[in-house]
Amino acid sequence: MIDISEIKLSNAQIAWRAAQDIQDGAYVNLGIGFPEMVASYQPEGKEVIFHTENGVLGFGPAPAVGEEDWDLINAGKKAITSKPGTSFFHHADSFAMVRGGHLDVAILGAYQIAQNGDLANWSTGKGGIPAVGGAMDLVQSARRVAVVTDHITKKGEPKLVESCTMPLTGVGCVTRIYSSLAVIDVEGGHFVLREKIAALSIDDLQALTGAELLTTKGVDALICPEALG
Repeated sequence: MIDISEIKLSNAQIAWRAAQDIQDGAYVNLGIGFPEMVASYQPEGKEVIFHTENGVLGFGPAPAVGEEDWDLINAGKKAITSKPGTSFFHHADSFAMVRGGHLDVAILGAYQIAQNGDLANWSTGKGGIPAVGGAMDLVQSARRVAVVTDHITKKGEPKLVESCTMPLTGVGCVTRIYSSLAVIDVEGGHFVLREKIAALSIDDLQALTGAELLTTKGVDALICPEALG
């Protein structure tokens, strides 16, 4: 198998690429951990309203170190800031917003994504997240569900598979995947390759993917800034 360690995108680059597709004025929920990085790379001139399950809407960026107000956190228990228009509300109202279909985009991490859009992003195994949290609500209620992830596991196994073998978070919910090697859509029960890093051939990418990659509309180069803070 080809060594991709020197050519794959960093987490920051993946987050930057995902941020470019969020529409101006969108209401967005970012999953705990890696997906939270997407908020750091919003294109200038776009306004994105971020939502967190613990009951904050339209919050600002992370505060400077030493200036945190620990009464003001997101669902991942990370410090955030308020800004004009920030709203605070009950946890139940937050989930009513989710379940009512008021979020435009949910961006999550993944253990596995199946070619039909099934998502597995939690596990009760060793080192796993002890519960699924609000992810099940998010993936079935947001208008668009995207995933940011490494293309393969630390053991070199594909994360994009024919069918998930881990506990499902949602069924047929994922529409786009931003991986460390490519941008891939889920359409009609298939993975459709849209962009890939130039240093990797389609054949090499296919060898790292656990299901067939279709290229029905052509493939663009996946280009991201080389240095991201």
